Amino acid sequence: MPRAAIMAAGLLAALHGPVARAQDVPIAETPGGASMAPVLLDATVVTATRAPTSLRDVPAAVSVVDRGAIRDARPTVSLAEPLNRVPGTFVQDAGNQAQGPRIQIRGFGTRAAFGVREIRVLLDGLPETLPDGQTELSGIDLDAIARIEVLRGPASSLYGNASGGVIQLFSEDPPATPTVESRTVAGSYGLLKTSLRGGAVAGNFGAFVQGSYFGIGGYRDHSAAYDGTLNAKLRWTPSDTTRVTFLANAFDVPLADDPGTLTWQQARARPRQARELNVRLDAGEAAQQVRAGIVVEHRTGPHALSAYAYALYRDFDSRQPILPENGDGVVAFHRTSPGGGLRYDLERPALGFAQTLTFGLDVQGQEDVRRRWSNVDGARGTLGLSERESVQGIGIYLREAVFVTGDVQVSGGVRYDDVAFSVDVAYPPGAPGGARTFGRWSPAGGVLWTALPWLSTYANVGTAFQVPTTTELANPDGAGLNPAIAPQVSTSWEIGARAGGGDLLEGGVAAYFLDLDDEIVPFESASGRTAFRNAGSSRRVGVELDARATLTPWLGSVLGGNVEWTGSFTAMHATYRRYATPAGNFDGNDEPGIPPWQAYQQLAWRRPDGAFVAVEGLFVGGFFVDDANDARARGYPLVNLRAGLEYDLGPLRVAPFAGVQNLADASYAAVVRLNALGGRFYEPAPGINVYGGVTLAARL
Repeated sequence: MPRAAIMAAGLLAALHGPVARAQDVPIAETPGGASMAPVLLDATVVTATRAPTSLRDVPAAVSVVDRGAIRDARPTVSLAEPLNRVPGTFVQDAGNQAQGPRIQIRGFGTRAAFGVREIRVLLDGLPETLPDGQTELSGIDLDAIARIEVLRGPASSLYGNASGGVIQLFSEDPPATPTVESRTVAGSYGLLKTSLRGGAVAGNFGAFVQGSYFGIGGYRDHSAAYDGTLNAKLRWTPSDTTRVTFLANAFDVPLADDPGTLTWQQARARPRQARELNVRLDAGEAAQQVRAGIVVEHRTGPHALSAYAYALYRDFDSRQPILPENGDGVVAFHRTSPGGGLRYDLERPALGFAQTLTFGLDVQGQEDVRRRWSNVDGARGTLGLSERESVQGIGIYLREAVFVTGDVQVSGGVRYDDVAFSVDVAYPPGAPGGARTFGRWSPAGGVLWTALPWLSTYANVGTAFQVPTTTELANPDGAGLNPAIAPQVSTSWEIGARAGGGDLLEGGVAAYFLDLDDEIVPFESASGRTAFRNAGSSRRVGVELDARATLTPWLGSVLGGNVEWTGSFTAMHATYRRYATPAGNFDGNDEPGIPPWQAYQQLAWRRPDGAFVAVEGLFVGGFFVDDANDARARGYPLVNLRAGLEYDLGPLRVAPFAGVQNLADASYAAVVRLNALGGRFYEPAPGINVYGGVTLAARL
């Protein structure tokens, strides 16, 4: 389908989402508001499907993490903290700031050498994910986040280029009462993070600004890092039907050392050591980024129109542990990335049926001016490559959701994505460039039955299309593009249910079956650079459960406060059905990097006087770390304890807090590097460690 035709059709359209009842969701309401308590299903509004929608009307697996779960007595330094509770989601984070957390949803995301792959991430409606599918999380500061929504499974196909799901993050809104707040936390291994935030509303205008500094010496040798972030949200609400939000974000990471991976024997003997080659070649990175954007929303009667636009600039410089005789180990690029989109929703009965029709368009661009040099003891040596890489992505989508009866909704939609890559090589002279274009339709559909006011069930099927990123598409042995890499395609079937009964109990269950063709799998080439190849086909089968219950009626009188239990459980079997490589035939092997099961449990107690105590446990089953299934990362229990207190001291609200992480002092690999050479699969996790801090808030 020609790109010009896609653009012309898309300009008539806008985005997807289940039926959104305008009378229930006024434009002035904000998805990033205060934390949510367990309530009846139809009172919970989610936006992970891009249109504000009652949770009971979403025919897919959706989880919501509120402000309390993000911030209450937590260090707020890793997305693993709030996301560990989400079923189907597995986050690995060894505190290696040069690599960042590895986020999986239903096994998607395992191939990330750094950053996040196969998952779409948005912040306040603007995509953090680039058109090639890469997501960098350096600019996301949990001290600015009020709410997280995680959409798992095939419904994410309408976002385009995201096989696993969608993570929506919402920053704090301008507070109605002028507020200034500082938060400082310090802990083991030189941890120090301090944040300052504040905001106010005056008439139709509001502002929220947050900035922070983070520094750490690191659990392992050669793992020091420090950075600064700045986030701003300016909102203008000229009427009850129109809202305009200006967003800005900037971060500076001058230093992020990379200690590298170890063999199991090395990690067991001395887990705090760094890989010798990483130290010798000063492996690590530095980055700076600025992004500004605008989101406009307008609703009139049955019509709703929204649009967004943004522009991003990023400087990046990394030193990789690659010897000069094996290739270019210093990589630097300058990146520009503009983007925008439109969505139009029509919510008007048709033939006597309540329905919502949605059209949409997403357009993104990305241009990298990339250079590579040999790494001579951490300094730039001989220039090996200079090229300009461009990515253009256009997606259009259409969705229809109809209530065929008062309690049965049928929905269906389709998206077409066109992603074009091109490379112009300036050095070495005469080296070939190249261009590749990937395009595909991704249909999806579902049925939702609200059987009772407190119970909804659903079934859906969807396809997802995932192109290789520029990093994965690069030729690992020289300039240009790798012609052997193809996009991966997945088809998923899912059934599930959600139930809730007032403030006492709510929960959900989802079961799925998905097939993948041409799965993109990482391996380490002989040079030490991460390379990628396609597996023939894979299959994953899984089940996810989550629940939350208020135990106050039974324990509150004994403990003198509110007691809440939160739990989730995930089980998944992931196998290669057909996968032959020069290293061997892996048909029938388990996919590496995916735990067969994991469980999360938390018990939290909060008194009316402001005292708070919570104990949580994450239990993960052991899993293979290579395609041959010759090596494993063993399972582990991770137990954390945290506590805090809030009280007024004159005009100040004072909230000291403290925590102990890995209370059981478990020895495990916090991150694994799949298919690494020489058995260097593991980044060891710190043992028992502590932190403490204080929040000071003043209402002006």
